[in-house]
Amino acid sequence: MNQQSKEERVHHVFEKIYDNYDSMNSIISFQRHKAWRKSVMQRMNVEKGSVALDVCCGTGDWSIALAEASGSTGEVIGLDFSHNMLSVAEEKNEVLDYSQLSFVQGNAMDLPYEDNSFDYVTIGFGLRNVPDYMTVLKEMYRVVKPNGKVVCLETSQPTMNGFRQGYYFYFRFIMPLLGRMFAKSYKEYAWLHESAKDFPNKKELKQMFQSAGFTRVQVKSYTGGVAAMHMATKEQ
Repeated sequence: MNQQSKEERVHHVFEKIYDNYDSMNSIISFQRHKAWRKSVMQRMNVEKGSVALDVCCGTGDWSIALAEASGSTGEVIGLDFSHNMLSVAEEKNEVLDYSQLSFVQGNAMDLPYEDNSFDYVTIGFGLRNVPDYMTVLKEMYRVVKPNGKVVCLETSQPTMNGFRQGYYFYFRFIMPLLGRMFAKSYKEYAWLHESAKDFPNKKELKQMFQSAGFTRVQVKSYTGGVAAMHMATKEQ
């Protein structure tokens, strides 16, 4: 699939499923995605007053967690290219009323920010959906400050035999059926299988982080390897 057609297809998927995205995420991950993100946030140790960018922020859950952690003296921007997903994120923040949090429509492949702007740049379950992984990693490297952290939480390839086959069966056959039952979106959830299946494993992704310029890259697997965190620091 070429870059343009992938970008168009992904945009269509998320413009369509935005309404059921949060509930479907919980079904797909067996409620684990919240625990994974909580663990990653503990490892990040975000300080009050931090400036953070959440790339491919979707419906804004990680952006909101970053806003809580950075406090009223911080600044958090959630960026996504799906207007409909951002509308859900903005509705959430209308209730929470975090003045330090804003949402912006934009492209992860060409971040509209100056070099060395953010203490933290995160991407949660979004890297697999971009047309070119390396371009986005380099963009995140560019906009994070020296000594700042770039953190990716993403589906990964389970390594344990038996478990791996079960995981792929679930992703390929069961999840699209759940998409049809709960969100009336069989084709859109079939895409999620496709994007996860083709995504680099955690070792390959670590190498990509290093190729993008990062030197220190920590990797942490979750739930038998179905998800992984990569946390990298930009050297001064």
